[in-house]
Amino acid sequence: MTTRDTPLAERANDGTPQYNDTVEESYRRLQYRTSIYAEIPKRGSGLRLGIYQAEAACGEGATDKNMRRLELAVGHAKRFDVGLLTFPELFVPGYTLDRYSARAVSEYKDGPSISRARQIARDNAMGLVVPYGEKVDGPGGRTSHFDSIAVIDEHGQLLDSYRKTHLYAQQERDDWDIGDSDFPVHRIQDFPVGILNCYECEFPELVRILALKGAKLIVGPTAADTYYRLPNGERSRVPYPDVSRVQFPAHAFANNLFFAYSNHCGYESRGGDAWHYRGNSIVYGPHGDTVVAAGHQQDTLLVADCVPAFYGRTHPEPGFHYLKDRRPELYQQLVARDARFIDITDRDVDEQTDLFEGGFSYPGSQAGKTIE
Repeated sequence: MTTRDTPLAERANDGTPQYNDTVEESYRRLQYRTSIYAEIPKRGSGLRLGIYQAEAACGEGATDKNMRRLELAVGHAKRFDVGLLTFPELFVPGYTLDRYSARAVSEYKDGPSISRARQIARDNAMGLVVPYGEKVDGPGGRTSHFDSIAVIDEHGQLLDSYRKTHLYAQQERDDWDIGDSDFPVHRIQDFPVGILNCYECEFPELVRILALKGAKLIVGPTAADTYYRLPNGERSRVPYPDVSRVQFPAHAFANNLFFAYSNHCGYESRGGDAWHYRGNSIVYGPHGDTVVAAGHQQDTLLVADCVPAFYGRTHPEPGFHYLKDRRPELYQQLVARDARFIDITDRDVDEQTDLFEGGFSYPGSQAGKTIE
């Protein structure tokens, strides 16, 4: 297994970059990247968004360290009059957890970390998107644990504790229960904001739901790495794709909104293994244009003004638009449980494959667990 202390010769082929100490130090110095106008967007018609991308603490004492860093980040963002500041997935405890540590670091939504975040938001008149591990007591004495995001407005009000509905791969299913949501759109600084959590950003259905409910900005905290350790102990052979450059411009364009991806950078380690994050935080505009982007390994505060009125229409003829031209009565097949699509997740398609012999049924969830 590879860690940052593994000799360079042994980690040369695992996707881990080989940096000297000077480069590592420079990457951990917070850099500002901005795309802002001379005036703060008018309340209700726009929003100044901040994304804090950094190498978070993990392991023992991580929650306290990361909460102190959250408060420092708010101070940096305040200098730019940021109205909403977002952090990466599971920023409070660190993403790199297992089933036991996930339970140990989870907190109630009125627990110390989110209560502290609410006070920081109130003191700075700044909305916050704070990802954390949530503990929830349910019927029958059962306690559930969710990969959650606290959505806090500029008054310190907890608008939602959003529980991740689409868990990524086996590790997240081992660590967390499956959440449910009706995907609300929140009023932050009088601007309509939707929230998705990491892997969920890759589902166009969820983006469309939020767009139909009026969102003009979608924020997606994430923990997208390059390679990672599979449950069988082997390193993944396929790197995590850089979906920020492939899918998200299309999401923004097709739904006429701003789309913000809020990732970790650098490393986290657990035991003998290390996670190396992509650091590909980015903000897209309604035309699929890049508003501002972070360097892949750089601790960065992105600041971007999201003002829909500064973008023209996308359809050549006035009065027509993707959302207006939908025909929902034709889309019932989108929610069918059975799919004819051939599953190639664990095998390749070769010349002898009968493509009509594919198909599968979608799993559901019950009591927070996946069921077939």
